Amino acid sequence: MTEDRAAYRHGHTAGEVTLGGRRVQVSRPRVRSVAEGQEIALATYRQFTARDPLCEVMLERMLAGVSARKARRVDEPVGKDIRAHGRSTSKSSVSRAFVAGTRSALTELLSRDLSDVELAVLFIDGIDLADTTNVVALGITTDGVKVPLSLREGSTENTTVVTALLADLVDRGLRLTDQQLYVLDGAKALRKAVRDVAGQRALVQRCQVHKARNVCGHLPEHQRAWVQAKLRKAWSEPDHSKALTSLGALASQLEKTHPDAAGSLREGMEETLTLTRLGIDGALARTLRSTNSIESMSGTVRTTQRNVKRWRDGDMRLRWTAAGMAEAAAHFNRVKGHRDLPKLHDAIQRELHPTIPTAQADTLKAA
Repeated sequence: MTEDRAAYRHGHTAGEVTLGGRRVQVSRPRVRSVAEGQEIALATYRQFTARDPLCEVMLERMLAGVSARKARRVDEPVGKDIRAHGRSTSKSSVSRAFVAGTRSALTELLSRDLSDVELAVLFIDGIDLADTTNVVALGITTDGVKVPLSLREGSTENTTVVTALLADLVDRGLRLTDQQLYVLDGAKALRKAVRDVAGQRALVQRCQVHKARNVCGHLPEHQRAWVQAKLRKAWSEPDHSKALTSLGALASQLEKTHPDAAGSLREGMEETLTLTRLGIDGALARTLRSTNSIESMSGTVRTTQRNVKRWRDGDMRLRWTAAGMAEAAAHFNRVKGHRDLPKLHDAIQRELHPTIPTAQADTLKAA
């Protein structure tokens, strides 16, 4: 033994490492320090023995649609000897690893510090799941990046659930004010919660797709095509006054034969034209005039849950939804029209402070 040596070998002992989606037994070398004679933990062994990679593999496979029973079929090839002695490939082991992975995804989603997120737009929507609704929030930053923010579970998209979700975002550092645009599907509970948390002047863009669907839901099949055509024409009109007049004329026309459809159109009608009033057009308007951005994420959530046959009590629904949101986020791109987000910001400032130049309005906001 050389005098400058800090540690020396001290035999071997049995151990396990994670390899190819399984736990494999190995013979681990033991090392002791020269000074104290105590065993030293090897950083390399600690890395290979960690169960996090196993949880990540199981999470990825089950979100891709591989059931716990079939997980062993898609194990990485590692040789017959290792495969014969590998552990943690049973259905129960895979399930435990998946639960750990989804719980980690849920914890990360609900505990992330949001003080560094500069939000331009906030989408809120509900995902129906068995007999409950998971209300999810998706933000678009001032750089055009989509960020999953949070979720809450409730029986419906009620005001209490949505208000709790928004209040939690504020508690975690997110600045929700009337400076952002809020894109909602039209539910009154969402709108009220936004106004309660962000202020009465918070600007809301109602989803035009949901509005058209709700209006046509009160019409017979043969009447829907021409009504949808008139709605599209009104919403594509760049002049806000003309667009609002067209929608009002359509509502008056429907009043005579289908009053419920007319009432559905008039409810929140002006908020379907918020972007038009702000002068936002082009790709950004197409992105923000509906809740398609958040529903795309919701579609990924539903796809990852397609093999679930029975929802159990506890946090199972929340865990699966959080994992699906994380899976969707891994494939996010910047929203179309993101270069026009400064234009949206300036338009909101002009709306809220019509007599103050935009630069001065920004100063007041910072103060």
